[in-house]
Amino acid sequence: MKILANDGISELGKMLLEAAGHHVSTSKVAQEELANTINQQGFDAVLVRSATTVRQVVIDACPGLKLIGRGGVGMDNIDVAYAREKGLTVINTPASSSQSVAELVMGQLFSISRFLNDSFKNIETGDFSTLKKNYAKGVELRGKTLGIIGFGRIGQSLAAYALGVGMKVIAIERRARIQPIHLKIAGQTLEIPVKVVANLAEVIGQLDYISIHVPKQPDGAAVIGPKEFALMKKGVRLVNTARGGVIEESALLAALEDGTVAAAALDVYENEPNPMQALIAHPKIACTPHIGAATIEAQDRIGEELAELIIAFAKEA
Repeated sequence: MKILANDGISELGKMLLEAAGHHVSTSKVAQEELANTINQQGFDAVLVRSATTVRQVVIDACPGLKLIGRGGVGMDNIDVAYAREKGLTVINTPASSSQSVAELVMGQLFSISRFLNDSFKNIETGDFSTLKKNYAKGVELRGKTLGIIGFGRIGQSLAAYALGVGMKVIAIERRARIQPIHLKIAGQTLEIPVKVVANLAEVIGQLDYISIHVPKQPDGAAVIGPKEFALMKKGVRLVNTARGGVIEESALLAALEDGTVAAAALDVYENEPNPMQALIAHPKIACTPHIGAATIEAQDRIGEELAELIIAFAKEA
């Protein structure tokens, strides 16, 4: 197969594919040239991450395309149902980036609890004594309650880390249940039950921290908007590494201004790659540029999983 990895693929993934006899191109093609390039160069498969979209117009324009692959979890940048209806195979790698995203969230939780993002920006030019006073009201994670909205692989991986630092965890998902979380410490495995509730409104007022791990909603509606902010505990801290739009950004800014939200951390935005300047410049928001899965280890796992899926597909074709 001839494969265009338009948003890149790890060296391990590329090596495995080429060892199996496939040709892999990692040359970046502009979105508006994607269909022409696929057709002119005869690509059988296109692999994307979050930067490239594969919509109906591309699918219709590329009759020779057989497979679309997403290196990561969410596939809202691909018209999945339409592609499958047209006979294309669509694959993704839901398990490969769970740990890296969970670790980013933990880093963000520490950061927004101790003003690390804002103090880093100001320490070089600010007055040390004044800054020390400004950042003297940090809080500890231990003993606080973390609400995890969406409790799939990433949410459960985050729960293990949060439990490990002494946080209480409540998960919110469509199906209420008790979910065992396996916590590995010093060669031992502990099983800790986590309560999963189906109604966010019932528990949102108990939460000191909230982390969101749900896909973009089919109707485009925010999961967290003015109604949810109105129910939150004063001084809650919020993290979004899921998708832009699951938090209503204007409502978040208002909640930061009135003190409902003490701080927020965002890795995803409604208008990527050009986020709202008010978010980036806000002293109470720690921003990262959609790097949840951007670790060497995760990219190797993603590349390896993509390669295995493509090799299996080619054998069956």
